[in-house]
Amino acid sequence: DDVFHLQDRLTANVVGAITAKLEQLSIDQSVDSPLESLDAQGCTLRGMGSLHQWSRVGIAEALRLFRSEPRRFDVVMRQKLPLRGFDEDMRTGLAEAMAAGGITQHAGVSPVSIRQQAGEKIVELSDGSSIHTDLVFFATGRIPYVDGLGLEHAGVALTKAGAIAVDDAHATSAAHIFAIDDVTDRLNLTPVAIAEGHHLADRLFASHPPRSWSMEAVPTAVFSSPPIATVGITEAQAATRGPHDIYLTSFTPMRHGISRRARRTMMKLVVEQGSNRVVGAHMLGDDAPEMIQGIAIAITAGATKQDFDRTVGIHPTAAEEFVTLRTRTRSVG
Repeated sequence: DDVFHLQDRLTANVVGAITAKLEQLSIDQSVDSPLESLDAQGCTLRGMGSLHQWSRVGIAEALRLFRSEPRRFDVVMRQKLPLRGFDEDMRTGLAEAMAAGGITQHAGVSPVSIRQQAGEKIVELSDGSSIHTDLVFFATGRIPYVDGLGLEHAGVALTKAGAIAVDDAHATSAAHIFAIDDVTDRLNLTPVAIAEGHHLADRLFASHPPRSWSMEAVPTAVFSSPPIATVGITEAQAATRGPHDIYLTSFTPMRHGISRRARRTMMKLVVEQGSNRVVGAHMLGDDAPEMIQGIAIAITAGATKQDFDRTVGIHPTAAEEFVTLRTRTRSVG
């Protein structure tokens, strides 16, 4: 009874069935007090990616909070790099930053079982290795919470993933029922939910045309250490959409050059060759979310690489690098 076995992919039914047992061997994301009672001289937090509602993004952000504690950390992930779906260069840069920060990464493996033994937890991995630790977090992702709504009786169709199926107007398969936010499992971000709510309310009840938002270039951030921020398409996506130019730079910011702290910044622009429009911007480094929010305005407005090039930078800042990227790194597509 002290051994708990895990599956590589946890379905909704499995998550529901195992939650009680997991809570005996770990903690959920709303509880951080157990950290206070752990031995600071050799405690290990094993991030497997946390219990039910934490995603792969959540564990990256949790590491930023917990990394200030004098304890050991391991991250177990099925992928070769953290943050699947983000730009590959940013993923590689974050993996290197995590390693430089003393975080051990177990890439390309899955947890198989957790065993309680002599006051510690032993996590067995699919490659035959094991981790001895005091605390385990799980990031199994989340699913739309639509149970008990009676959607099947109202004629509302669901997707294969269990989300409510909607069209571009947020209409479901039932003509008088609409759905927005995480239950549709599209862009699960609070600002997107607010925008969808405004648009739907305007369309249904306002006398003026509905407000609109650009959902093609939604900026997002991961508050890891260092943080990542992105807007628009990745290099991999660009490669499937025709010829694009890639501009990439990596450097040590002046503040860390002075402090001699091992902390680098990476910036990237994805430019569509035909129109010269900047269709993607990605950054790993201090203040990345603040910078990308501003750049998102330019990308939403259709700014070209020439517009970036003719913009005068603020010196000395890291942000000026976005307007001084003159040399093309490579072309894709």
